[in-house]
Amino acid sequence: MKILVTGGTGFVGPKIVHALRAQGRDVRALVRRPGRASRLAGWGAELATGDVTDPASLRAAVDGCTHVVHLVAIIRGAPSDFHRVMTQGTTNLVAAAKEAGIQRFVLMSALGTNETTKDVVPYFAAKWAMEQEAARSGIEYTIFRPSFVFGRDGGVLPLFVKQVRYSPAVTVIGSGLQRSQPVWVEDVAQYFALAVDHPQAANRTFEIGGPDVVDWNELYLRIAKVLGKRRRLVHVPTSVARAGARLTEWLPAAPLTTDQIAMMEAGDNVASDSDAVDTFQLPLVPLEEQIRRAA
Repeated sequence: MKILVTGGTGFVGPKIVHALRAQGRDVRALVRRPGRASRLAGWGAELATGDVTDPASLRAAVDGCTHVVHLVAIIRGAPSDFHRVMTQGTTNLVAAAKEAGIQRFVLMSALGTNETTKDVVPYFAAKWAMEQEAARSGIEYTIFRPSFVFGRDGGVLPLFVKQVRYSPAVTVIGSGLQRSQPVWVEDVAQYFALAVDHPQAANRTFEIGGPDVVDWNELYLRIAKVLGKRRRLVHVPTSVARAGARLTEWLPAAPLTTDQIAMMEAGDNVASDSDAVDTFQLPLVPLEEQIRRAA
């Protein structure tokens, strides 16, 4: 078995590569800049230079592999960017995988992706298209839809911790009653590492989250509790937050985009069933422990 991993240098990708290597599996990582993948190489992963928008590089990268773990995604950009990188990139990769006779295609999607939300923002549209491409490929597949992925060295949790640590009043958009199910990044990595050849994961879509469900208000209060802080929550109307995002979202380091606000308004970000827990039987990191690790 040799597994091609795309998106291995992102936030979640290195954890998945590490989990696969810890199981003794051969890994080839598709990277645009090999110089930024020294950590993956240090774990024994083979590096293949390429890009999901370059079909020729994908054919070379997938040659000799038996499985694919596809993680590439972007979180902001023009609709054309989401289509080029995520939708067309997945189409390119599936074509290369079919040609190479790949046995299983494991895809990172996102909780909240469905036929209704695909019309809400380009991100959900692209994720839905990626899922459809994998499901109709004829290749055995596993799709994961994680809730918010928390980690020590990336994602949004360190930002939330910083907000609570240094600001006496924490801004919450809207009512703060939308619920989520934060899942620790290493737990996500274990799901992917097991799914490459788990017999009960074939041709299935799994919604994954951690063991705790919280709304935004409770999340910030849990962080404050772990930090030993007393914090006041200040609710900002969604319309005001959206207007502010329109003014700043074009900036590279913009804290929030109008699309992200629309995704929050789309509903709860909570797994609708326990299929992933029942199938993989993984011990999951509780939310307060996630916060402690990031603090």
